[in-house]
Amino acid sequence: MPDARPRHRQRPWKLKVTVAVAAASLGAVGIAVAAPRTPAPTPVTATPNPGCTLKVPEDPLSARGLATPYRLGATDPRSGACHESVDAQGAFVEATILDPATGALSVYHPLVVDEGRAPAAPPVVPALPRGAVVGLWFGFNGDTLTLGGSPAALRAGRCVNGLGRSLFGQVGFCDAQAFFDAANAAASAGKLRIPPLGRAKDGRACPSVRDFSLVDQDQSDNVTTTYLATPDGRTAQATTANSRALGKPGVLANGSDNRLLDAFVDPALGCTPFTAPDLTDRGRPTTSLALNELQAAAGQRAPVALVPQGDPMTLVDGKPSVAKANLYRAGVDQPPLDRRAGSTRSYCRNLRTAGLDRLTADRRLLRTAPSPDDGVGLLKFLTDRLQGSLQQLGCTHPAASAHPEAAAEPDPADQAAASAAVRTLDTLKNG
Repeated sequence: MPDARPRHRQRPWKLKVTVAVAAASLGAVGIAVAAPRTPAPTPVTATPNPGCTLKVPEDPLSARGLATPYRLGATDPRSGACHESVDAQGAFVEATILDPATGALSVYHPLVVDEGRAPAAPPVVPALPRGAVVGLWFGFNGDTLTLGGSPAALRAGRCVNGLGRSLFGQVGFCDAQAFFDAANAAASAGKLRIPPLGRAKDGRACPSVRDFSLVDQDQSDNVTTTYLATPDGRTAQATTANSRALGKPGVLANGSDNRLLDAFVDPALGCTPFTAPDLTDRGRPTTSLALNELQAAAGQRAPVALVPQGDPMTLVDGKPSVAKANLYRAGVDQPPLDRRAGSTRSYCRNLRTAGLDRLTADRRLLRTAPSPDDGVGLLKFLTDRLQGSLQQLGCTHPAASAHPEAAAEPDPADQAAASAAVRTLDTLKNG
């Protein structure tokens, strides 16, 4: 089992979602929006263990495997326990399913429970189409998630959560590349129709998960799955039936770029997320990482944000790795790295230009819209997040940056543009 994990990174600008009292639905898509609640009585140390292991069930791509709970435990028990109902330790699983005969897509949300605990309600067993192609994606609210389980389970799922002993961090996936290959083939054959991004209230195309106004320093990560939690810390799938049966359960959600788009940015700009029937909840429309990436690949106009060389989740021993970046890209339907177009410097320039331009143009639409942080408007949330991303990637002061791709001889134009971007961000936040 891999044991060399990325060091914990403080990323306060990353989407934060807390345990909630109940789910509120957002339009017709029924996306759960978090709100504060009384914390569950799960014991929490002052600093929760940021490294947890998720045990993958046997035959994870089958209906039976999907309905078998994943079990969360500490990677190193000496650092403390891991509990699914603790916000900083929650792990989330999301399946997107293709019927290759018809091109129809659906979504299923496998459940995560604490090691040694039973679910609060039995998981729904999905009815999969014949020959279904199933992809699984994982998100984590801590720092480093390790995929565990038997070697047979990991082989059956073709599971990946890093390059050898160097893990991605918060994400992982099983059979993702095969899913995207099949989905793209179905789209080319005219079986699968991917909806256009649509037109936003600002007159521009609606943003995608590859829009520079939405991405951060480690884009295309985490999922839109939510779970229900009982006061004693047990978990259940977030279905209408379970919500009624469990009596005002809490809601657990993943700090996700995808959920930021689907539940907050899209509504603020008058856009509609790409949805598919949820096999967990009687076909109710739901979103997923895979749906977002398919739509972004089909509809995002230049400049297109793709995982850069300097993405912290793709570094090996603190240095860029083409092999690890390409492994990550394959899991989110992105082409192999082009060293020039995929450089961190190029990514920084687009964050400062295209990303900042749209936030500035949409400031009136975003200013009073709700954000994942209670009491913070969406404009401030996004500008704080962009500013943090520029700092994390070494975009603001290239000469002083400790980032592995920072140039020894910085471009004066880059430095001037970075300074101007910081001033504009401060004006947006405070204006």
